[in-house]
Amino acid sequence: MTAPVLEGRKEVAARPRRRPRRRTNDRLVGWLLVTPAVAYFAVFLLYPALSALYYSFTDWNLRSAASWVGLANYSDLLFNDVKYPHFWKSVQVTLQYTLIAVPLTMVAALVQALLVNSIRRGANLFRLLLFLPVVTAEAAVGAIWRWLYDPQYGLINSVLGLVGIPGQNWLNTPELVIPALAFISAWQCGISMIIYLAGLKGIPGTIREAAIIDGAGPWQRFWRVIVPMLRPTTFYLLVTGVIAALQVFGLVYVIFSGSGRSVTGGPEQSGLSYVLHLYLFAFRYDAMGAACAMSFILLIFIMIITALQFRFVKQEAS
Repeated sequence: MTAPVLEGRKEVAARPRRRPRRRTNDRLVGWLLVTPAVAYFAVFLLYPALSALYYSFTDWNLRSAASWVGLANYSDLLFNDVKYPHFWKSVQVTLQYTLIAVPLTMVAALVQALLVNSIRRGANLFRLLLFLPVVTAEAAVGAIWRWLYDPQYGLINSVLGLVGIPGQNWLNTPELVIPALAFISAWQCGISMIIYLAGLKGIPGTIREAAIIDGAGPWQRFWRVIVPMLRPTTFYLLVTGVIAALQVFGLVYVIFSGSGRSVTGGPEQSGLSYVLHLYLFAFRYDAMGAACAMSFILLIFIMIITALQFRFVKQEAS
């Protein structure tokens, strides 16, 4: 009667000896699974970032060897208006664009989400149609909106003329360039609309029913129920929207590079965004070192803005 017990004890005692092999195999499999992602991160993200950091301290034109200049690129960009006359202009343009485009985009996305959420039939079709501007190539978007903003043949001025409003030279008037670009950004609010729509679906129906029972009207339900409950969604879209707006490039490049025009950011550099200015220094003015320095100045600025948003903007639903 004791032998089976001893054998069972021996088997129980022998089992832990196999676990280290299994753990080793699991670790090996785990490393094999993450190796492609780690390799991609190291080759295509980490190495270029470290290289750009190094070249930001050099004078390099992509053709000759880079020469070390230390912090000269950073100091010249920030304080040398003669060498870099449009640096602060690009900062101003980017900030103005961000202050207009981000709220306008969020409002447009929320309105579209509310409309789609209120539709019972055909909601998927409207959601698809409103999302199409996001998946449209930026080259096509720029070409279409260049025609829409055309002072003579553009559709926008034609519609304004029908209601007695004089047309405008949207892309050649410095005061109208940034609002025109911000309107295009609001037109491409499909991703924000989908996220807001998901937030609306997540609001419990019992809360809305309680508000209706308490006598709250549609406007009161919007401000007292929907807006507070969407606060986490709004915070997320605010942070990501600001980051995207500070890096706007493709649309501005396409808008102001058509019809044989040189890329300068529009009249009086009124559309010269920061990243467009960075691109010009890197590939037009043969100043890759200064362009790399501009990229890290932008990185620091984005980190500061994001930290301030996390510090002062409410994130929790109420």
